[in-house]
Amino acid sequence: MLAVYDGPLAIDPQTDGPLKVRGNLEITAGTARVVARVQSALLCRCGGSANKPFCDGTRLKNGFRG
Repeated sequence: MLAVYDGPLAIDPQTDGPLKVRGNLEITAGTARVVARVQSALLCRCGGSANKPFCDGTRLKNGFRG
């Protein structure tokens, strides 16, 4: 469980990589199932991750630029 469910959120797109998100995060699926409760995460932007929504480095294989 997160100690706090609000507060500042920082989103930093990494050059040709994932979104680096920091803050109190509750990540949910479309069905409202909680996927993770974390304080930071690297979220996939290339669409190729086998561990969505998290980045697994697939961008290095598929040549993602963004």
